Amino acid sequence: MQTLTTLRSGLLPTLSSHSRYMATAALNAVARARAEEISNNWKGTNATGGKTKNFIGGKFLESSTTEWIDVVDPSTQTLLTKVPQTTSQEFEQAVAAASEAFKAWSRTSILTRQRFVFELQRLIRENHDALANSIVLEQGKTFADARGDVLRGLQVVETAAGITSTLIGEKLEVSKDMDTYTRRLPLGVCASIAPFNFPAMIPLWTIPLAVVTGNTLIVKPSERDPGAAMMIAELCERAGLPAGVVNVVHGSVPTVNAICDHPAIKAISFVGGDRAGKHIYERGTKNGKRVQANLGAKNHAVIMPDANKNLAINSLLGAAFGAAGQRCMAISVAVLVGTAQSWLPDIVERSSALKTTGGFEQGADFGPLISPHAKARVESLIQSCADEGGKIPLDGRGIKVEKYPHGNFVGPTILEVTTDMKSYNEEIFGPVLCVINADTLDDALDIINANKYGNGTAIFTQSGATARKFENQVNVGQIGINVPIPVPLPMFGWSGNKASFMGDVGFYGKNGLNFYTQYKTTTSLWKAEDAIGNKASVDMPTMK
Repeated sequence: MQTLTTLRSGLLPTLSSHSRYMATAALNAVARARAEEISNNWKGTNATGGKTKNFIGGKFLESSTTEWIDVVDPSTQTLLTKVPQTTSQEFEQAVAAASEAFKAWSRTSILTRQRFVFELQRLIRENHDALANSIVLEQGKTFADARGDVLRGLQVVETAAGITSTLIGEKLEVSKDMDTYTRRLPLGVCASIAPFNFPAMIPLWTIPLAVVTGNTLIVKPSERDPGAAMMIAELCERAGLPAGVVNVVHGSVPTVNAICDHPAIKAISFVGGDRAGKHIYERGTKNGKRVQANLGAKNHAVIMPDANKNLAINSLLGAAFGAAGQRCMAISVAVLVGTAQSWLPDIVERSSALKTTGGFEQGADFGPLISPHAKARVESLIQSCADEGGKIPLDGRGIKVEKYPHGNFVGPTILEVTTDMKSYNEEIFGPVLCVINADTLDDALDIINANKYGNGTAIFTQSGATARKFENQVNVGQIGINVPIPVPLPMFGWSGNKASFMGDVGFYGKNGLNFYTQYKTTTSLWKAEDAIGNKASVDMPTMK
């Protein structure tokens, strides 16, 4: 078995005893109340030290496994729940449930599937805060950022509701009384492997599109923060989704490999780090599956001398440090062009004023990293900058956060680097902004285009000509002009490129429909002279 050690995908957690961690009482009053609400109100997840269940065939089932993975609040190291390493038998049960459900669901009318999406949208809106609370507890985001996580997923649900227009096929009379027409049909059982950094948004990138197009789905949330996915699964149940259409299984490498290998699974959607993504893409495609895999990133923002200084700096800080830098679309490199290089002291000053603390605290700008291992890795990459001759104008290591002495905190950090440094070439995935100087726009373009990643980039300028040149010449899939995180809304498609994406078809939008459907083309001949007259019906057709 290939070793998977990517941080972001979280496929190799530590299996450990809960005795290492704090009791739920270690949470502050707000967090503890939220944890108790989740444990009391939701069937599949727990936030007070209990067990997370699998969701198979419409039922929340406690696993019979002997291996459990601890889910810990990253601000306090409090044990929240224990996630099962799903057994082989349980995985087979989930695939069987999805396969059986596909027989009926794939033949269900488009209007019925659309009504499910409408109902799911309503339920997510009603439970927006509950989902966000789970994200803050398990992932560490601020509450406002966690709400944004849910909202960006909800937008995909809302776009999926337009399926009655977007799934329309094509028809042409190719000869007298002869028609050729195409229609989109579902693939079958599909799978979604989600990362820890967007525990609600990424499952919602896949569930509504897979289901509304007539597929059934097996979701594997990150074992670091499965709560939001389990709550979404329950909302699917409440919305009237038939048993087996959506199933949730848990685990690390064995579960991922089972998804890659099972012959009944036709397609895999993955978001995460390079190592896991390459493994899943290669293993899945080798087994004949469609795979879309969004991998790592090193996103650059070019700051031109004519940029609106206040907008540029504030945008840069929000994109670099939001979610503690744990976003694949985070701006992790600022390229200061010409006289904009003199803005570095202002960038440092504003960065140092950001508030790092627990996600439920008032005024929090960002919270902890997901794990002690993530913190150690980020700090080692900061140190590598100094070891290789770079400067550290702002060092967030060793930050002391009031009330959270055991949290995985790294404060805002700024590194002055060159392109040959480890801290520049690796995705740090923490609250670290690398700064590079460039004399001209052409130099900035050369830096970005030479980087292996192509997820996102941005430019800040007040010159339309400069922006146009940048847009045309930069080799990155998603571009922001005075927009720091240019994630497209779901009526468009995700378009990261180069080493940031593997596969032929991207996420959501028209791409999502293409990924979850296959074409069937029919040519028919019905000669007009063979028609037999029938009595007309005057009843209103119901299209059932």
